[in-house]
Amino acid sequence: MLLLRAVLLLLVLPAHGQDSVAEGPGVLLPLPKGACPGWMAGIPGHPGHNGTPGRDGRDGTPGEKGEKGDPGLVGPKGDTGETGVTGVEGPRGFPGTPGRKGEPGESAYVHRSAFSVGLESRITVPNVPIRFTKIFYNLQNHYDGTTGKFHCNIPGLYYFSYHITVYLKDVKVSLYKKDKAMLFTYDQYQEKNVDQASGSVLLHLEVGDQVWLQVYGDGDSYGIYADNVNDSTFTGFLLYHDTN
Repeated sequence: MLLLRAVLLLLVLPAHGQDSVAEGPGVLLPLPKGACPGWMAGIPGHPGHNGTPGRDGRDGTPGEKGEKGDPGLVGPKGDTGETGVTGVEGPRGFPGTPGRKGEPGESAYVHRSAFSVGLESRITVPNVPIRFTKIFYNLQNHYDGTTGKFHCNIPGLYYFSYHITVYLKDVKVSLYKKDKAMLFTYDQYQEKNVDQASGSVLLHLEVGDQVWLQVYGDGDSYGIYADNVNDSTFTGFLLYHDTN
C-alpha cells in the first residue's frame, strides 16, 4: 500500500506550479475550466446506458432488379364466360376421301301375283262361279281356269276388276270372297243393242282366300256375252304384301 501511494505521488508532482498543458512542441493549452491544481485521475467508471435509437434515415436508392422467381401454383378454374359472337363462315373445305365399300345387302324379293282372263262363250248358268277360260296373263298360276276362282298365295291388298259385255238378257253379277258377295253390278239390256257393265274393288286377302265372279238371282239375268269381237274380262293383282 505504501509503495502504491509513492508511485502515484511521483506521477502527480510534475503538474505542481504549472497552469497549462503542452499540446505540442512550443504550444501550451490552458487547463480545463474548473480543474484543480494538483488533481489526480480517478478509476474509470462503468459504461453508461445505451441511448435512445435515432430517427430513420432517408430511403436509399432502388437496388438492381432481382432474378425471376419460380412460377406460382395454378389457381382455381374461373367461371365460364359468355358465348361470343358467331364468327364469319369459313371457306368450304376440300372433299374427303371416299369411304370403304359397304357389305352387300340382302337381295330384295319382289312378291308377284296377278291374272287377267276372258270369257270364250255366253254364260247361261246362274249362282255358280263363272269360268273365264281365255287366259291373257296367269304366270304365277294363282287363277284356276277349271273352277273360275283366284286363290290367294300371298297375304296382302289386292285390286280386282271386271268388264262385261251385255247382250240378249239383263245382267246381275257379283264378286265373291270366301262365299260372301262383296260387290254387285246390274245392267238392263236394251233391245237390239250391245251394252257394257263393269266394277272394281280393293280387298285384303289372307292365304287360302278365294275370289270369283258369278251371276246372282233366280231370274234369267245371265246376259253376259262374248264372241270373237266382244269380250268379258276378269282381272286381279297384288298391290302390296303384308310385312307382318
